Amino acid sequence: MSTMSTLMRHVVFKSAANRMTGWVIPRRLAVAAILAAMFLPLPAFAQHVAVIVNGSPITTYDIEQRMKFDTLATHKTPSRQDVIEELIDEKLKVQTGLRYKLEITDSEVDTAYAGMSQRMRVSPQQLTQMLAHAGIDAQTLKSKIRADIAWQQIVRGKFSSSLQVRDQDVAMKVASTNPNNEEAKKDVGYEYTLRPILFLVPSGASAAVIDARKRDAEGLRVRFQNCNDGIPFARALRDVAVRDQMIKTSADLAAPMRKILDELEVGRLTTPDVTPQGLQMFALCARKENKLDGAATRQARDELFAEQFTAKSKKYLANLRKGAMIEVK
Repeated sequence: MSTMSTLMRHVVFKSAANRMTGWVIPRRLAVAAILAAMFLPLPAFAQHVAVIVNGSPITTYDIEQRMKFDTLATHKTPSRQDVIEELIDEKLKVQTGLRYKLEITDSEVDTAYAGMSQRMRVSPQQLTQMLAHAGIDAQTLKSKIRADIAWQQIVRGKFSSSLQVRDQDVAMKVASTNPNNEEAKKDVGYEYTLRPILFLVPSGASAAVIDARKRDAEGLRVRFQNCNDGIPFARALRDVAVRDQMIKTSADLAAPMRKILDELEVGRLTTPDVTPQGLQMFALCARKENKLDGAATRQARDELFAEQFTAKSKKYLANLRKGAMIEVK
């Protein structure tokens, strides 16, 4: 007979023998607590503190989860020590944010999480499911996002006066990247006139509902031939919102979006992207050249800023480590 069966028979016998004593209910509660503890998820039982950073613990579960996430994200298995160093840095970043009274809200984290899922062309719910399939709790990614948001704001705020990219440095970088200046001469940016069109999807909608809305969105793409006629038609559709006109330049957009808009015929719609509110497309109503805002110039400016930011970030983080109380268990 199994230990579990013996335990259950013992519980039943003792309950019957003591029914008249008034002792049964608390006894049942105690047994229920024991049984509940026996069936707790493994992480809750297996967690042990591995490192303490200024009094804040990093558990073995934290390390295991981050190793799984980093492996999924990079397709390489990191060493355990590298992951521990990464988590120590994150603890210091969040603690520094709290010291500066910088509190990153759950809403900010959820918005960034939704933006990440959008770039992957899935919904936040689908991203959570993908992580779960790999054995990763979504909170593992959200903790990383929270630390990154805090750190970006801290470094930008603390070093704002020195994080400046000069136009002459940008020009020199563009020239050094294109020594013959041929590509620089060809580099032309654009100014895009856009109208966002959103096919609303209820929060938590099933995959079948999302697929149906995708078919509706694709149907509009086929019919949409120009903004003059297409915008009023889209407005008349059920559960469709047409946003105000916006003007974006090449410098405002990431390279993949620039490529889409450069190849799209004026008057047509982009393919639908999944957002927290639904499926969003952009109507390209106009596109004109802007030679002062080419892609090469934008790339050079971004690279120079990233170099400055990384240098300041590494130096500041190294100083924080020197003053931190880090205890390895």
